[in-house]
Amino acid sequence: MTAADRPTLRRGVRTGTDPLGGGPVLLFPEGVLFLNHTAAAVIERCDGSHTVADLVQALGEMYDGVTAGDVQSLLRELIAQRLLVARRE
Repeated sequence: MTAADRPTLRRGVRTGTDPLGGGPVLLFPEGVLFLNHTAAAVIERCDGSHTVADLVQALGEMYDGVTAGDVQSLLRELIAQRLLVARRE
């Protein structure tokens, strides 16, 4: 993954809210992934128009201590789980 890649949700994956706890979730065929608020902030920006560098900058401004490695690690994990795809530019 490079700083210029543009992550987006894979087809069939969408964001939502847990009806019981009210927290953010990712919904996908046959599954749900409960998210913390930092992960949800990353994912809401994964619309294909923002680069990884954009995500790192935005999260760094929102949360103290968030690093490029943190954001890239989350994105890699979601790609490995086939929940995100990253377009190469």
